[in-house]
Amino acid sequence: MVQVVLKNIEKRWGTVTAVRDLDLTVNDREFLVLLGPSGCGKTTTMRMIAGLEPVTSGDIFIDSERVNDRPARDRDIAMVFQNYGLYPHFTVGENIGYPLRLRKIPEPELGNRIKAAAAKVHLEDYLDRRPRALSGGQRQRVALARAIVRTPNLFLMDEPLSNLDAILRVNMRAELKHLHHELKTTTVYVTHDQIEAMTLATRVAVMDQGQIVQLGSPEEIYSDPETLFVGTFIGSPPMNLLHGRMDGGVFTNPSVRLEGWPQNLAGDVVLGFRADAVALADPGSGNLSGTVFAVEYTGSGLLVVVSIGEATVTAFGHLDKRPVFDQSVDLLLDRDAVFIFDAATGKRIRRPGEEVRDGV
Repeated sequence: MVQVVLKNIEKRWGTVTAVRDLDLTVNDREFLVLLGPSGCGKTTTMRMIAGLEPVTSGDIFIDSERVNDRPARDRDIAMVFQNYGLYPHFTVGENIGYPLRLRKIPEPELGNRIKAAAAKVHLEDYLDRRPRALSGGQRQRVALARAIVRTPNLFLMDEPLSNLDAILRVNMRAELKHLHHELKTTTVYVTHDQIEAMTLATRVAVMDQGQIVQLGSPEEIYSDPETLFVGTFIGSPPMNLLHGRMDGGVFTNPSVRLEGWPQNLAGDVVLGFRADAVALADPGSGNLSGTVFAVEYTGSGLLVVVSIGEATVTAFGHLDKRPVFDQSVDLLLDRDAVFIFDAATGKRIRRPGEEVRDGV
């Protein structure tokens, strides 16, 4: 059992607070992703777990032992970084085996463990090559094999795929997913890429301004956002937003009037809905109307961007009904799929019957 527990963690540099009052439990064998924009505190949190940054206040426990004062080398952690960190004058095999040589592992065992780690990332035929002869994806796999070869209790990964091109990122996500399935090692992974978070994580901790603003499975984070920040940060294409006022069950702004909301809702709100909650409709049959701003071909369909006053709304479209620029169109919005947020606080306002969602 390798569980990581953070209690009331704070990290300050003078008057700057990078992480504030953070509580988090990473369960045994879990793949937990710290997700958020640059400067939100996710990398600082991981570096404190690793022992690379001291904790200003609070406690960190790894496997039930408080490790605040334990140096990084004694925490049984393997880290994978964005920049690979390979030794250019070493071969692939020498790079993979370097942590074991520091531990003075006997040669026969050393060789077997290098080969086993290389096999897990499909590098058996590259052990004699230098890093300069490898592609970016292969170098990242060398870095992964170097982490695997130690059989650590905990993996920490800091944006390991951000230097790769789009196709390699997709391939490496699959590699990481399968490795976690095979090794079942507790993993903390840092990224600003919500696609990585959604595809890799057991759970996602969304961070903003040094705090975790929502923690849950990828399905829960996507389908049941607690705040406007989470709703807009997660999802591709981004969530559509309509700013306006709710009064007597009617939502209005200068370009939109939508009836049929709960009578008790009042005040300035933001309606948030994803592209699959709104569809192109026959003239006169929609509850929103606007003009086509752009049409994007996605291969399997279309993304239709519609201007509605000062807002734009993205909807999925069909290839056999391709609208044109500046065309007037109607949209049909599924009210049951709309999230309502308080415009001042950004917090979710839940309607009756919306208290619990299953995240599916």
